[in-house]
Amino acid sequence: MLKTALQPRWIAALLLALAISTVFVVLSQWQFSTAESDLPPSTDRTETVRPLTEVFTPGIELLGTTADQMVSMTGSFRTEDTVLVENRLYDGEQGYWVVTAFAVDGAPDDAVMPVVRGWVAETEDAVPAPAGESAVVGRLLPPEAPIAQPVEDGILPSLASSELINVWDTPGYSAFVTADEITVNGEAADTGNMRVVDIQAQPQETSVNWMNVFYAIEWVVFAGFSVFLWWRLVADAHARSLEDEDDDEYYYDDDYDDDDDTNNGSDGPQAGRPVPNSEVQQ
Repeated sequence: MLKTALQPRWIAALLLALAISTVFVVLSQWQFSTAESDLPPSTDRTETVRPLTEVFTPGIELLGTTADQMVSMTGSFRTEDTVLVENRLYDGEQGYWVVTAFAVDGAPDDAVMPVVRGWVAETEDAVPAPAGESAVVGRLLPPEAPIAQPVEDGILPSLASSELINVWDTPGYSAFVTADEITVNGEAADTGNMRVVDIQAQPQETSVNWMNVFYAIEWVVFAGFSVFLWWRLVADAHARSLEDEDDDEYYYDDDYDDDDDTNNGSDGPQAGRPVPNSEVQQ
């Protein structure tokens, strides 16, 4: 068996099998690494207020590692660009979010950030956005998915930044901020009957994708099977070589017996046996 395995073609086949197994093991490790979702950032990090321009850039997707961050920004509200987002709950009561475009100082392309200024039970309770230089402190959150529904009277079914960019006709961030504090010239802005929308950071829980775990195990099985297949092919080749040797010996013995029968002309028990010299002399 070892002699067969050491033949050049089977050594080359072993190297190929090991290369394939290595690829399968790497794929298995990748599946295991993606099976467990990354933890959201710790509250020690997210609750530390950081400037928006240092945390996030317009035109890119907001990742889970950046979401929930408390941010600060300065600029001004575009008071004419205000919408209401329907079906929002506050202490079990259904109402609206009041969302206004905020022109962020230092943002590329004069991009605006949708700011949730508060919650109202009735549309008439919405207070106009303050004019002038303002400062906002709030939580940075990912946008919602757009819902195919006509926009009527400035009321939207979801807070989708892609839809707001079209409604406001201006570049914007792919995120929104729920405002905890809004100040104008150093003084708190008038919020009227609007209530602050307080959204907490994501819980520190890790979810496991069992489908990825299954795929990872499957790649390990494939890696083992590639080596097993090589061993099986070598074993079969070795078995065939042994059969060929047995066949060669069988045919050699038959030829030797036929020659003896022809030369000695006997077909008895001594047929096929070489004749000693002593018998030839007698």
